[in-house]
Amino acid sequence: MDFYDVVKARRSIRSYTLDEVPDDVLNRVMEAVRVAPSGSNRQPWRFLLVRKPALKQKLAELCGGQKWVAEAPIVVVACGHNINYNRGGWMGDAAVIMDVSIGLTHMVLAARAEGLGTCWIGLFENTPIKALLGVPEEWNVAAVTPLGYPKDPTFVGPGKRKGLEEIVGLDKW
Repeated sequence: MDFYDVVKARRSIRSYTLDEVPDDVLNRVMEAVRVAPSGSNRQPWRFLLVRKPALKQKLAELCGGQKWVAEAPIVVVACGHNINYNRGGWMGDAAVIMDVSIGLTHMVLAARAEGLGTCWIGLFENTPIKALLGVPEEWNVAAVTPLGYPKDPTFVGPGKRKGLEEIVGLDKW
């Protein structure tokens, strides 16, 4: 699939089949995370792949009670470690969120290219998820996403979006 088609067809999927993700497909998707860029190539991330049904149910509860999160065969918990790298002089602790987001974006796009669906979840309870999955104290959850085959495999073009003139400036604001 052409890269630009992948970008245009990516959607937040909230309904999944029970079909397992083959290991070769999962490995390609996770390889996209491994090669993603990060500040000074520090890769301050760890992606936990949760398959156990009981753990997925608890994760769904900790994601605002969004039960559909547990429908997917895998729930990915993206974690980051604050490396205290004050990139740019103002970013501080936000640098780790940026780095993990880059890795997760690579994963989401690779998943789409493989015919898989995801839905970037920002509503989650960090501390209880850390306790549930044994995440070390110095790490935090940055995002959660289900990963699996959509029940409705139709990926349509992007919904309503602002025009380029509203989001791009040339030489000044």
